[in-house]
Amino acid sequence: MNDQLLENFKTRLTATEASFKVMHRAPSNIALVKYWGKYDPQLPANPSISFTLSRAFTETLVFFEPSMSPKINLKFEGKAKPSFIPKVQSFIDRIKDYCPYLSGYNLEIETSNSFPHSSGIASSASGMAALAMAICSLEANLSGDKVDLKKASFLARLGSGSAARSIEGPLMSWGLHKDILGSSDLFATPFFEAHPIFNAYQDAILLVHKGVKSVSSTVGHNLMNNHPFAEQRFAQANENLARLLRVLRTGDLDDFIEIVELEALSLHAMMFSSTPSYILMQPGTLSIIQRIRTFRKETGIPVCFTLDAGANVHVLYPLENKEIVVDLIDNELSAFCEDGQYLLDECGLGAK
Repeated sequence: MNDQLLENFKTRLTATEASFKVMHRAPSNIALVKYWGKYDPQLPANPSISFTLSRAFTETLVFFEPSMSPKINLKFEGKAKPSFIPKVQSFIDRIKDYCPYLSGYNLEIETSNSFPHSSGIASSASGMAALAMAICSLEANLSGDKVDLKKASFLARLGSGSAARSIEGPLMSWGLHKDILGSSDLFATPFFEAHPIFNAYQDAILLVHKGVKSVSSTVGHNLMNNHPFAEQRFAQANENLARLLRVLRTGDLDDFIEIVELEALSLHAMMFSSTPSYILMQPGTLSIIQRIRTFRKETGIPVCFTLDAGANVHVLYPLENKEIVVDLIDNELSAFCEDGQYLLDECGLGAK
């Protein structure tokens, strides 16, 4: 099955003598069931599901210029960023069998984020998704067809695993799972069966730490290879995803909160117990978690937290509770954020 899918993503298209310029905006995403641990080439050790965000995004302009000796130039937020080029070059090398036409173009890339880079808001996901969409737009221009979103997800995954989930929205699953028809380790697929309450779900991203993480996600994934609890964790993720699918269909927020918070803490438990161990949470992270749980118990408001691979806290809640939750953030939780900063976001529909 996978062999046939891989063949379907290959093309014989070649470069033309015409230049092509395109801009794409791709959002970050926040996993509800976490992907942590992978196999070559960028295949997940367990399936995951995420909310696609809306206001946390990467905007990438790519100018494809015909060339006999292609090279990559890159600017990040207006300044030359040669340190980013090796990662992009590695990505281009990895996808060359599926996009052979790229061997005939220089890539001039200008990219920027609406959020701090490398601070736990999955900038690699939005960045690689935007670049993959640009490449698929070039391919569509060469072929005269529409942009292939499935191929865009497939390519994005080869740059950053979670980028597969940033092409569409508002809910995206990635990884083979028995309860998701059409699921695959090769690309992400939209989950269309969710209760309406989840279509406009809110996510406030509390910026506890805006600097570069002490341990990258790439290193963290690799530390799962010999982790003593890896197999138990992968089994837990599969079980939690099966439970969450039922919750997403019914709109049961009590069970949604239980599963999502358990997944967040399980992710960081893997970091605590790896060799070497490491901690990405900050004291403010724990203070926010404790206050959210107390607030929920006191008020009955169905607000919960989740964490990505970083110190920042994603506060998830229904749209109807936005006013009271934002008041909580303004009056209490922002005190634990770096410079008091946070981003108000919500579910989105993917790349534009």
